[in-house]
Amino acid sequence: MEKLKVVILCGGKGTRAYPFTEYLPKVMMPINGTPILVHLMRTFASQGLTDFVLAAGHRQEMLVDYFDGRFAEWKIRIVDTGDDADTGDRILRCGTYVGDRFLATYGDGLGDIDLAALVNSHQNSGALASLTTVPLRAQYGLVVFNDEGRVQRFEEKPLIHDYWINAGFFVFDKQALLEWKGRNLEQDVLPEFARRGQLHVYKHLGFWKSMDTSKDQQELERLYVGGTAPWHRASVAQAGS
Repeated sequence: MEKLKVVILCGGKGTRAYPFTEYLPKVMMPINGTPILVHLMRTFASQGLTDFVLAAGHRQEMLVDYFDGRFAEWKIRIVDTGDDADTGDRILRCGTYVGDRFLATYGDGLGDIDLAALVNSHQNSGALASLTTVPLRAQYGLVVFNDEGRVQRFEEKPLIHDYWINAGFFVFDKQALLEWKGRNLEQDVLPEFARRGQLHVYKHLGFWKSMDTSKDQQELERLYVGGTAPWHRASVAQAGS
């Protein structure tokens, strides 16, 4: 595990998080004063993964300034993958800096993923690529009522267990980069691997949340400040084990 590099997508413009992202990369949006990117990197580091390749683009100078002199215990390489590169382009352009197998993820999502289990699942699958999938969470709360129209209960944004979504936290064999098709990871690259039977899924039933908007940022902040942040508790537990 400790030999695997981690590519983190950090170059998007994050238009849904405007106006914050006019000045800083989206991955620098803070949770309790610390960028979400650092929270994410600590999750990996707590499980023995400390060699990071940051696929930068929009406002990349902010990443260079922030990590200058910080986190000496980690190896951090910031790669300019272009301001307008797509998600698939960014991973491909980091191919020079990874080994025969590597992890990759979005820089704006947090979870209590068991990374060793993810890597083992990928290895056992024999596929070129694996992605972590989580049950879809409803955007709105549900009203549950009986046949007579009597409300029985409310369910606040429940999980919809029959539908699964891409949560990132990928594992790729380097061979996959030689067979990369398309520019967009989600619309081109992954569907092509799926079509060829080379895309495996790792099911995660624990916590996962992306920071797409300022509302998401506020929700993650409340979890952290309230001491109930699952990604933080998992990191602390791993670090102390």
